[in-house]
Amino acid sequence: MHVEPKSSFSDLATGARITRTSAFMVTGLAKAPSLNTNVSSVAGVICGYRIEEFEDPIMRQVRYLDKLVDELAKGRAMEKILRK
Repeated sequence: MHVEPKSSFSDLATGARITRTSAFMVTGLAKAPSLNTNVSSVAGVICGYRIEEFEDPIMRQVRYLDKLVDELAKGRAMEKILRK
């Protein structure tokens, strides 16, 4: 049995959208203000992966931000998240 996902985007449009998103992640993070100096102390699991184990610096930064948002949404103080 073959199931096709239903989307309003063609394969070409989807590919272009992924390319634009990837380019934004690279250039957007490069232009962003610097991350907090204590961000490397943020540890844990996000999306099933340990943050510390990401080798690609851009993916590690994205996951740091994911973790910060998750922890803030749970009501934790930024000082506790950054272990000040």
